[in-house]
Amino acid sequence: MSVYVIGRLRADDFSWAREYGPVAKKTVERHGGRYLVQGGAMEKLEGKEELPNVIVLLEFPDAASVHAWHDDPEYKPMIELRQASSELELTQVEGL
Repeated sequence: MSVYVIGRLRADDFSWAREYGPVAKKTVERHGGRYLVQGGAMEKLEGKEELPNVIVLLEFPDAASVHAWHDDPEYKPMIELRQASSELELTQVEGL
């Protein structure tokens, strides 16, 4: 069963993204993941919460692959880089 990771990112400065993006993509793919959504136009249909700057949706084959990606030693410094300039809500959810 596929497992999805939903990221809701808020940032004022995206200068870190140039370094972060290629490493994040490489490590996602290394662990069997793929991007389904990476930014794009958004429109709020319901709710009161403010839209983030970016929404990302990743698909992985299973929860173990998600954790292996998030704990990947090559990805860890990118998490720190991103956290220094942005706020990310990251949620893992099982598919149907």
